[in-house]
Amino acid sequence: MGNALTLRPLGKTGLQVPALCIGCAELGNMPETFDYAVSEEQALTTIRAIFAGPISFVDTAAAYGDGESERRIGLVLRELGGLPPGFVLASKSDRDLTTGDFSGAQIRRSVERSLCLLGVERLQLCYLHDPEHIGFEASMAPGGPVEVMRQLQAEGVIEHIGIAGGPIDMMTRFVETDLFSVAISHNRYTLLEREASPFWDTCQAHGVAAVNAAPYGSGILAKGPSAYPRYMYGQASEAMLKQAFALEKLCQGYDVPLAALALQFSLRDPRVTSTIVGISKPERLEQTLALAQYSIPEELWLKVKDVTHA
Repeated sequence: MGNALTLRPLGKTGLQVPALCIGCAELGNMPETFDYAVSEEQALTTIRAIFAGPISFVDTAAAYGDGESERRIGLVLRELGGLPPGFVLASKSDRDLTTGDFSGAQIRRSVERSLCLLGVERLQLCYLHDPEHIGFEASMAPGGPVEVMRQLQAEGVIEHIGIAGGPIDMMTRFVETDLFSVAISHNRYTLLEREASPFWDTCQAHGVAAVNAAPYGSGILAKGPSAYPRYMYGQASEAMLKQAFALEKLCQGYDVPLAALALQFSLRDPRVTSTIVGISKPERLEQTLALAQYSIPEELWLKVKDVTHA
């Protein structure tokens, strides 16, 4: 399946992962976020396909469906007798979605619940998720989320800790602490958005593995702007829609799927270790691999720069 499945080091963790990572947010049944529901039967069928497939890096979070994604993954892992050999399963510790509690104690509760739902003894990789809800200083405070995650790592409950969030300035501050092995940025490095580009340079400078999530901008670059005029889980701006339609027209002229261009935009950046693609159906696995391998002429990439001003 080409370079997308070739294993590479995940920063300094010692873990080996492919350039593609399967995201499981949709499998937590989050219609308020993605504008569609995923039934338990569909989710379990998809998860079985994931763990029987060739993409050995899987990503979830405590907040996805408030535990539903992890619970469903856990059901399949129990069927399989544990995580299949060679797979890396990452999760994320989260605030309490009901009360908003984002204390160190809550982070410990979040991780303990993840272990229970997934049915595993330890987490290979666990990110502090969306710390923008309390900010950098509160996250780093004594007894706060970061200190507790480091304690959990010292206890052997978490093997490697990462940071996953939105605002690039804040994410940069976390990476510059040199406390994290992996960093996820989402929806900020796509054909329509380049905000995370300097962040990847910061990750490289600090030896932190860079993981790019949502290369389709949560759907607009996968389904097309007419079918899904949304970006980052909300209505896309007029300027963004105009740019998406221009890209779609450009791709049509070369008989290249817009989704292939969007995915390979991330895959071809040497600074990005792995790209997270969310799926909600078993057939999306094969389709994602096909998009990753789709032949795209260099001439099209040059014209993309003219359309996107980047």
